[in-house]
Amino acid sequence: MNKTSNYRGIFTIPSTPYQADGQLDIPGFRRIVDFCIDCNAHGLVYPVNASEWIHLTDEERFQLTEVLVEQNQGRLPVVVSVTANSKEGASRFAAHAKDIGANAVIALPPALRMKNHPDEVVFDYYKAISNAGGLPVFIQNWVGPIGTAMSSEFLLRMCREIEHVCYIKEETVPSTARLTEIVEGNGGEVKGFFGGSGGRFLIEEYLRGTDGNMPGCHVTDVVVAFWNALEGRDYDRAMHIYKEMAPLFFFEAQLPGCYKEVLKRRGVIDCAKKRNGDMYMDRVASDYLDRILTNLEPLMTWGKTPASA
Repeated sequence: MNKTSNYRGIFTIPSTPYQADGQLDIPGFRRIVDFCIDCNAHGLVYPVNASEWIHLTDEERFQLTEVLVEQNQGRLPVVVSVTANSKEGASRFAAHAKDIGANAVIALPPALRMKNHPDEVVFDYYKAISNAGGLPVFIQNWVGPIGTAMSSEFLLRMCREIEHVCYIKEETVPSTARLTEIVEGNGGEVKGFFGGSGGRFLIEEYLRGTDGNMPGCHVTDVVVAFWNALEGRDYDRAMHIYKEMAPLFFFEAQLPGCYKEVLKRRGVIDCAKKRNGDMYMDRVASDYLDRILTNLEPLMTWGKTPASA
């Protein structure tokens, strides 16, 4: 089985920017890709939950993933999301990912179901993705209503029995304990374990053997510094960065999807618009977000010369 590549580090998730009229902002998307690379991310993942993939048409997903690969120019590994409502749809996205030169794919189980799918439906879905793309496959284990929570045993079984399925992004609760179940049950079939949730649990995930994290991209430079501190076994610095990020973690819990608002305030994009209703932001929240970003600024490296970073 083709399970030889090992990805590690912060595989950040570009946001999807829109113009004021709700249409795609392609130049803005290109700037976001460059922003992620300039922040020293270790990989790119798109379009997933933090990219608002559910609001994109199939044609837009094809278009944006092509732009992503083109703008990246081979600088970082690119993981393309192929999540769909059926194995037929996911296979189409997987074949396209291979055609445009993606390095790997990631998928939730068949999406948008209020109850969990039977294991065999999910198994056949990932097998179809593997067959269609022939690329390393990340399984994203996430809760409903969009996700289908899967047991550690089932995740390991798919990695053992399906060619190319060899990475796991674990986000079910408690993701930290579940990560240990997977790591301890791994017989070599899993080549990498990643967390999500913006890095909220990264310290404990790292201590349990994670290989990386897939956060939203708005403070990629800060999350990379967080990861690098852990890789350097500088746990005092890692805890310091975590404490500095905590207010943003809690802000995001209150107002999910604020990634583009941060990207706008950092000068990466011009418009923070969402589809199906803009994010709530009153004056108090806006002022507080400014304060959070001001406090994080010493940890930010994007846009600074090395001497001032």
